Parts: sequence; structure tokens; C-alpha cells
Amino acid sequence: MPSTFTAVSYARTLTPEALAAIRAVLTGHGCSIASERSEKHPGFEAVVLELACPAEGAGLDTTAERLAALRKALTEAGAGGAGTAVVPNSLRSADRKFIIMDVDSTLIQQEVIELLAAHAGTEAEVTKVTEAAMRGELDFAESLHHRVATLAGLPESVLAEVGEQIKLSVGAERLVAKAKAAGHVVAAVSGGFSQILTPLAERLGLDYALANDLEIIDGHLTGKVSGAVVDRATKALQLRTWSAASGIAQAATMAIGDGANDLDMMAAAALGVAFNAKPAVRAVADAQINLPNLDVALALANIQGA
Repeated sequence: MPSTFTAVSYARTLTPEALAAIRAVLTGHGCSIASERSEKHPGFEAVVLELACPAEGAGLDTTAERLAALRKALTEAGAGGAGTAVVPNSLRSADRKFIIMDVDSTLIQQEVIELLAAHAGTEAEVTKVTEAAMRGELDFAESLHHRVATLAGLPESVLAEVGEQIKLSVGAERLVAKAKAAGHVVAAVSGGFSQILTPLAERLGLDYALANDLEIIDGHLTGKVSGAVVDRATKALQLRTWSAASGIAQAATMAIGDGANDLDMMAAAALGVAFNAKPAVRAVADAQINLPNLDVALALANIQGA
């Protein structure tokens, strides 16, 4: 692994014992710590460790394998509840970065389809299917059609009611505002619904946004979506398309999500971040945020500002 990575450790409180354990994992994998600095953020602390790591060693054949082994060891260490992300410097040092987020249970705290289902009396059924889909146990498009079908007949007015119920994740506004102020590009892509995402994207000033369209006829939901479903392949495609349109290389991209539908997007990014995610997503993510603070992503991407 070449010395092109930085380790960022974060927790509500980073204890000396936690940091000692993290340093031990890093040095145990042949990395030396070139420099170290502490940062204070709303709701959490971070320590940034600049790494110099060997290009070969440990009997592993590729840089990707060595990086995966280091990340796995840091996760297993779980020192004092601290998380540690090994972030490519191509992202941290980029003049312009591209950040793309899932919406439900990532940018916002809720699952919109469950809020809609509460109006239809089908919340329990929909929640069960949603959870299975996010664990990767069901085909997303098939599960979406099944869940949306339970909404047939609801008046269009419920969309405005649900929109008023939306709660942004802690740090979401800070993440978008700071990233935008620093000249970076921020996008959201959702397996949810454009009728909810579009006004939210306008409110936050997102550069790009895409979600499914609920079909509405004569003022009522039909129980169908219009057009192709925004699935995991679509999310990855939008990362590539929007970052290219913004003139930003994939090496300077970060994708944040919580469910199986986000895995392709996370894999396509320079840094794929699991945000309070399902176990199957955490297991393959480049980094994890297991605090209810979305703006931990600011520390990972090295986005500064007031």
C-alpha cells in the first residue's frame, strides 16, 4: 500500500487508550505515522493520522487486499467505540470533491415509504419488506413495486403531510452547507420518491437529485411508479455521470448510504461510507459512521470551514 492514505479516527470522546490501540493496529500493519493532529467537531472528536505504508508485505498480493486487511483490523479493534477510516488522499486533497448520499435513513432520519404506508394502514407490512430489502434479501425493484402497491388510493395531499414530517439527520445541513461553501458538489439519489426529494433538494441547495416518481392520477396515488426504478445500478451510474459532468474524477468522490441498494454506488466511489448501516453494508464499506452525526463525513473528506 503506497503512502497515499490518511487514517481518521472519530468518536464522541477519543480516549488515550483508544488512540493507543488504533496506533498499534496501524503500526502492526507496517504503517508509520508521519503526523497526527486533533480536531473538534459538533458532537464528536477526530484525530487525523497521516500514514506512510509499505507497498508490499504481509503475504497479500494487491494494494486493495492490503488496504482491506488494514480496514478490517481497525474495525475489529473497535477501540473505545472509536471508528477509524482509512481515506485515500486523492479524496482528502482534491480541490473539488463530489459527495453523493442516499436519502432515507441517511440524509433524513426516516423511511418515507413507511410514513406514507402509515396513512394507508399498511405500515407493518411495508416496514417488514423495507428492512428485508435493505439487508439485501429481496430484489429492490420488486420490493419497491410491492410496497408502493399498498399506497393505491391515497390522496395526493398525503405527500405534503409526509414532507412536513421529514427530519434531517444530525449534521446533514452542516455537511451540505460546508461542502457547498468550499466549492464541492453534493448530490442525493434515492430509491424513494421525487415528490419528497425535490423540495428537500431545493431547500438544501443540492447540485443533483434523483428519485422515483409516484404515479398520480386524478389526485390520488395509483400504487405504481412512473418510469424505471432507481436501483443500486442506477445509483452507481448517477455517481459516475454527475461527477463527470462536474469535472470531478472518481478518485475524489465519496458515497454515503445505509442499505444494500447503496452498495454499487459505494463501491464506485473513492470512499464508500456506511452510515449507521445494516450489517451486510458495514461489512463491505470502506468506512463506517456509527454515530448519529452525518457531518463525520466532513472530517473524513477533509472539508474545513466554519
